[in-house]
Amino acid sequence: MRIMAKPQWFENIAARLSGPQGAVQEPLLFDRHLLWLALCLMLLGLVMVASSSIPEGIAMNNDPFRFAKRHGVYLLLCLCAIAFVVQIPVAWWQSHNAKLLLAAVVALVLVLVVGRNINGSSRWIGLGPLNIQPAEFAKLALFTYLAGYLVRRHEQVRENLKGFLKPLIVFFFLAVLLLAQPDLGSVVVMFVTTVGMLFLAGAKLIQFFGLIFTGVVAVVTLVIAEPYRMRRVSSFLDPWQDPFGSGYQLTQSLMAFGRGDWFGEGLGNSIQKLEYLPEAHTDFVVAVLAEELGFIGVCTVLLLQVLLVSRALRIGKQALLAEQAFAGYLACGIGIWFSFQTMVNVGAASGLVPTKGLTLPLISYGGSSLLAMSVAVAVLLRIDHELRLAKCQAYKRGAHG
Repeated sequence: MRIMAKPQWFENIAARLSGPQGAVQEPLLFDRHLLWLALCLMLLGLVMVASSSIPEGIAMNNDPFRFAKRHGVYLLLCLCAIAFVVQIPVAWWQSHNAKLLLAAVVALVLVLVVGRNINGSSRWIGLGPLNIQPAEFAKLALFTYLAGYLVRRHEQVRENLKGFLKPLIVFFFLAVLLLAQPDLGSVVVMFVTTVGMLFLAGAKLIQFFGLIFTGVVAVVTLVIAEPYRMRRVSSFLDPWQDPFGSGYQLTQSLMAFGRGDWFGEGLGNSIQKLEYLPEAHTDFVVAVLAEELGFIGVCTVLLLQVLLVSRALRIGKQALLAEQAFAGYLACGIGIWFSFQTMVNVGAASGLVPTKGLTLPLISYGGSSLLAMSVAVAVLLRIDHELRLAKCQAYKRGAHG
């Protein structure tokens, strides 16, 4: 693995490339907007986790900032991970995509064997005081593998059914391991992102729509097969029918949204977080945010997420135009992943979609999700850096040619 010890843009993060006297200076060799968007979301997440987890921290360990301190440690680890991953060339991800997928498969098998059972699900591997959730890293591993496959078998994906189905077999195998935990939410996120990447690669429309139909049928079947999933759907359709049973979580979340109104009750003034709303600092952190910061606060978070996703898709488009197909597909896949997971999380909290147990990207409490998405942001920064570096080198060659 070739790792750059001291990248130019990382050492001189505020410096601009010098040009001839009076000439227009070149832009920075990294995407400042993407970096600031990610940092703003992380900081907002730390504030909201600190606010929403106080009652549970007191109840568990008589420490109101127990989860806030842990989340702060996760953020420091994420910043270190970003600083490291941005030094890894995109070519390394492309050449090792199959190994990353294999490592993800091993981790998903391992979690079924020695994983910790929390709330009826075996999704975590205990490493001392930390719980690692392999499913979060499996998402990035799958999208990396899929980007590599689309480069290697691009013509097959476009021209014949066999090339189209091969990556779906890989997805199906991962889906089986995830459903054994069970984790339907991650399966849905992986499926939607896989479909989006295949569509970008030029898959035939009849295959595309056939895959969507098959996916919908599969999800409906999985919901019908499990009583607890059926209860989630019924509570989603009419949560007030059983407000103290299957609809309890959603009704409490809707109360939080209602109390927030336009400008909220003020930071720290949520009532629903006082052990009325379960998972207030993880899956339903946006409900507490809505109660404390109001409709304006929720719109601000959604705007930040939209801007981050738009940067990812823009980087992907630029990479594809520059004929860097692997980087382009991977960046677009990350953008689809972030956007869909945000939609599902906010939709579940506001009653627009059934609850799926997915975190709000870069905001919700959860070390594994936060770390995996931070690595994804670092990969986007690296892709953008290499694109800018290639443009600068071409400019210099032209200037001296």
